[in-house]
Amino acid sequence: MRVHKFALLSMFLGAAVCAAPAAFAQNCASSKDAAIQCFVANAVTTKMIEPRYGMTLPQFQAYGVAVSEILQTNHTYLVLIGISSAIADAMPPRNRDGSLNHSAQNLAVSQIVDAVIAGGFAPTPSNVTAQDLEWFTLDLVSAMNHNDGMMQMMTPGVGLRIIDSYVVTGTSNGSVNWPQVNASLTNAVQGFIIAGLMKIPANQTAAQVETFVNSVALAIYTYKVSTNRSTL
Repeated sequence: MRVHKFALLSMFLGAAVCAAPAAFAQNCASSKDAAIQCFVANAVTTKMIEPRYGMTLPQFQAYGVAVSEILQTNHTYLVLIGISSAIADAMPPRNRDGSLNHSAQNLAVSQIVDAVIAGGFAPTPSNVTAQDLEWFTLDLVSAMNHNDGMMQMMTPGVGLRIIDSYVVTGTSNGSVNWPQVNASLTNAVQGFIIAGLMKIPANQTAAQVETFVNSVALAIYTYKVSTNRSTL
C-alpha cells in the first residue's frame, strides 16, 4: 500500500533522532519537544514533507509535537485509527460518478472526529487541540485512501454502512425522517448491547454511544448529499 509521507513519518516522530545542523544541536537536545520540532524543520528543509492545512513552519512543528503526544496515548490513537480506516473504506473522496471530491470526505472526518471528542471517546492529550486530532485523522485517511483495494476486502467501514442502512430506511422521496432514524439507531444500539455484540467501556454510557451514532448518521447523510450517493 502506498503510504502518505507524513502519515509514515508520524509513526516515528515520538522516537525521532534530531539531525539538525550543529549550530542548533543544543536547542534540539534540550527536550523531547525541541527534538521533534527540529526533526520536522529538517524534514521540511530536505523536502521530505511540506506544511499543510495553511500552516506556517512553527505551526507545523507544533503539530509534529501534537502528533507525538497523540501517538503516546494508545487509546485516542487507536480510536482515530479505527475511524480513519472506516472512513477511507466507506466514505472515499469521490462522487458517485467517480470524480474527485476531497471536501466531502474531509467534512465527514471533521464531523465524526468532533462527535468522537464530544462523546468522550477520544480524550484530547495535554497540549493537543481538537484541531490537531482532526488534522491527524485527515492525514491517516489520506494515507489509507491509497490501499489497492485492501479496504474493500477487510471492510472496516461496515459499521458506517450499518448506520447508513437506517438512514436509507428512514428516507422517503429524498427526505429523511430524522426522529425515526434516531429512534431506530437508539434501539439498534440497545439491542447490540443486550445481545453482547457491543461492549461499552467502563467510563462511557449507552446514551453517549447513542448520541455519537446519531451524529455519525448525520455526517453520513451530508457526505451522501455532497457526493450524490444513495447509499455508502
